[in-house]
Amino acid sequence: MTCDFLIVGAGIIGLSMAHNLRKRYPDASIVVLDKEDEVGRHASGRNSGVLHAGFYYTADSLKARFTRDGNRAMREFCETYKLDINPCGKVVVAQNEAERQTLHELLRRGEANGVEVRIISEEEAAKIDPNIRTYREALHSPTTATVDPRQVLEKLRHIVVSEGTRLMLGNPWMGNLGNNHVMTRTHTVTAGKIINCAGLYADRIAQAYGFGERYTILPFKGIYLKYSGEPAPVRTNIYPVPKLENPFLGVHYTVTVDGTVKIGPTAIPAFWRENYRGLERFRPDELTEILWYDAKLFATDSFGFRKLALEEFRKYSKKHLAELAAGMVRQIDAERFDTWSTPGIRAQLLDKASLELVQDFIVEGDEHSIHILNAVSPAFTCALPFTEWVIEEYIDGSK
Repeated sequence: MTCDFLIVGAGIIGLSMAHNLRKRYPDASIVVLDKEDEVGRHASGRNSGVLHAGFYYTADSLKARFTRDGNRAMREFCETYKLDINPCGKVVVAQNEAERQTLHELLRRGEANGVEVRIISEEEAAKIDPNIRTYREALHSPTTATVDPRQVLEKLRHIVVSEGTRLMLGNPWMGNLGNNHVMTRTHTVTAGKIINCAGLYADRIAQAYGFGERYTILPFKGIYLKYSGEPAPVRTNIYPVPKLENPFLGVHYTVTVDGTVKIGPTAIPAFWRENYRGLERFRPDELTEILWYDAKLFATDSFGFRKLALEEFRKYSKKHLAELAAGMVRQIDAERFDTWSTPGIRAQLLDKASLELVQDFIVEGDEHSIHILNAVSPAFTCALPFTEWVIEEYIDGSK
């Protein structure tokens, strides 16, 4: 089989890439491979569904630009195709004076990024949601929303197929045969350009083409705890002030597109890349490699890994997770948070030399292949404009 573009990975990035390529190259032959038998089986389909606004990131980052633009683009996509969207907004709350000062840093970042955010008083916060508790001030993001990730993925799947893209599901990338020949389960595919959107395995595929050598994927497991019963305890997303030195946003309240309230997520170090529950999809080679890096991080305490790991494993306790969420609201019925959500894995890129987590998106490539190495949160929000940029920079511009 031959094609102009071979995309590896049918998650939100791979499908958005196929859709944007078709707009730019209407006559091209495009093939999307995925080892699973459905689209978005991993991070994309297990996503929280939050459309972030873009005020966490410094203005010179790709995340800042594409979160702002992606929020708008995904809202328009959902409105165009009449997909569910909950315009519930977000309030970031402070616990003390130091955190209140960080709210103002987030405000500065948001304003620099062209994002609609404002500092509000306790009284204003209470008008948005009477259950919010904050120290003197809070940050309000009215453009934050939630969508149904599966609904978005299915619509994108339908669109790219109707545009003429061939989906080869249940058909993994199995090796680089040289000269842009790719081995799959059923075919040898010869591609004009290979675009690696493989998420949890993006580093492995990139390294088969001579890219991403300095990086490895370090997986973190994210689980939410859902609230059962009525009435819902909150009506807007409520987040704590984040630790700006690491990419995790802390335990928070998310109001889903159907009004379900959940707390989380965890960021528990996973022992293999698809370590969702029990020994499911166990990979001994991945266990050995990940334990090696976890041990190095624990010994050096890079980015505070030691404390992070110990704290995160405690979050397997429903009671403890509810306790962490309690400080952001005036009252909480902890026993009603009683059902675990479907777990997801964050494919977080680690710099093997510095032992630091990579905060921004990373893309490497040449005229033969392109590798999206670090499409982590908020990649779901960013997917449409981010993949447009990759096409402009690495295909139109032929980097």
